[in-house]
Amino acid sequence: MNLFADLLASTQAAQGQVTATGPRIQKRRGVEIKSAREVKIMRQASHIVATVLREVMGMVEPGQTTGDIDAYAEKRIREMGATPSFKGYHGFPASICASINNEVVHGIPSPKRVIRQGDLLKVDTGAYFEGYHGDSCITICVGDAPEEAQTLSRVAKEALMAGLGQVKAGNTLLDIAGAVEDHVKANGFSVVEDYTGHGVGRNLHEEPSVFNFRTDELPNVTLRPGMTLAIEPILNAGSKACRTLRDQWTVVTRDGSLSAQWEHTVLVTSDGCEILTDRGD
Repeated sequence: MNLFADLLASTQAAQGQVTATGPRIQKRRGVEIKSAREVKIMRQASHIVATVLREVMGMVEPGQTTGDIDAYAEKRIREMGATPSFKGYHGFPASICASINNEVVHGIPSPKRVIRQGDLLKVDTGAYFEGYHGDSCITICVGDAPEEAQTLSRVAKEALMAGLGQVKAGNTLLDIAGAVEDHVKANGFSVVEDYTGHGVGRNLHEEPSVFNFRTDELPNVTLRPGMTLAIEPILNAGSKACRTLRDQWTVVTRDGSLSAQWEHTVLVTSDGCEILTDRGD
């Protein structure tokens, strides 16, 4: 999940707050290095997320609603002993973000939103387990999706893996960003710049911002073993420009083009990374 910059900035102001359904927002401490104990818990939280998304990938079909998927995801997260990370977070009303076609991020699930043949469905979810979060997103081509949708999803997933290939101690966030951006542009798509990846751990959103494009406007942090990051390239088939709908959550492409996203929570190691939300696919 990737919130607006102003919501991220409000995290410290909201520290200590407890929502009716979600975890407390902890005080932010900059870039955190996780201990072996913390990594062990994050593996469990992330495994729950991976399990839910793997099951969702296998169950989505035309005629279901995004509300159906949300109810299933929440049920499974709670059955595995965790709490949905998203529900109640800054007021978000659901356990998943379900964004279809030109919806970029933060789509609100609804029993009235029917999933149709050919849709490009993004499902983003998180689990809070014993004080730590896991976070991941998948893109599903529903049924016989158009070739453009399939290609966009494939390139987005490849861009994620290209970025992960640059994750190791001593490399920087710009190494990740460059690998993502180069792959996306080589395939004729655009990188959404309004939203980035992020650190993840005791908070769903922690420092640093993990950007997917070359920039000198965000800190170029050097990676260290024990950092845990949510890396999440978001691609549009057309322009990178986005706008937010009246519900104040759902973000769509300005030109109506398709959008795709893939995300993993990873642990930085001395010689690479461990994909904590690996689904095994």
